[in-house]
Amino acid sequence: MSRLLILGGTTEATRLAAALQDWPQLEVQTSLAGRTQQPVLPAGSVRIGGFGGVAGLVDYLQAESIDLLIDATHPFAAQISQNAAEAAQQVGIPSLILQRPAWVPQAGDRWISVPDLAMAAEQLANLGDRIFLTIGRQELAAFADLRDRWFLMRMIDPPAEAAPLPPGEILLERGPFSLEHERSLLMQYQINAIVSKNSGGSATTSKLQAARELSLPVVMVERPVLPNIQQATTLDAAFQWLKIHC
Repeated sequence: MSRLLILGGTTEATRLAAALQDWPQLEVQTSLAGRTQQPVLPAGSVRIGGFGGVAGLVDYLQAESIDLLIDATHPFAAQISQNAAEAAQQVGIPSLILQRPAWVPQAGDRWISVPDLAMAAEQLANLGDRIFLTIGRQELAAFADLRDRWFLMRMIDPPAEAAPLPPGEILLERGPFSLEHERSLLMQYQINAIVSKNSGGSATTSKLQAARELSLPVVMVERPVLPNIQQATTLDAAFQWLKIHC
């Protein structure tokens, strides 16, 4: 029996862990970073918490006799993805990145693509004074100096008490969100523009549909570059990879 470690925290990771419960040739464990207060726990064995960088992950892979590693973390969890690739290489086990496809602009979209949140903040100068921030709670400081604008900040858990925040209102919600919900939200708060990370997936894509309908600009932060290892964008592709390596 092979031992698989899934680095999780995404819908894809949860679905993968559930599907693999029927694979008798695999013993599956999912690891969650622990940043969400009430995470959706996947099926099977689960550990919560960080590893302590590359060295800590190497120690864990060796101590637990892990044979295979699938990185199914959030597309913007760049550090853990890099750590995972390096640790797997050091230990000498096969590793795969499972990541949902990025969103692509459609006809009628008014996207402004930027490489990072600092550039996103700069782009807001001419986009109105009521901004919908849908970037989570970790990096709100990038907008904290924009005191002449009002921000609706949506996240699952509240920010840390001492975290620097821009002026505005915090909205605690967990997706998926319907088109009707997102349209109503944008109109109720008289939003002029949206800032989003290009996370992909269906849970929050309705905000992009609503922005398209209302002709609102979307400042889209593009994904960081992934480590140069094998990648999959579907569960079927991940299953095929596992069949080869089990």
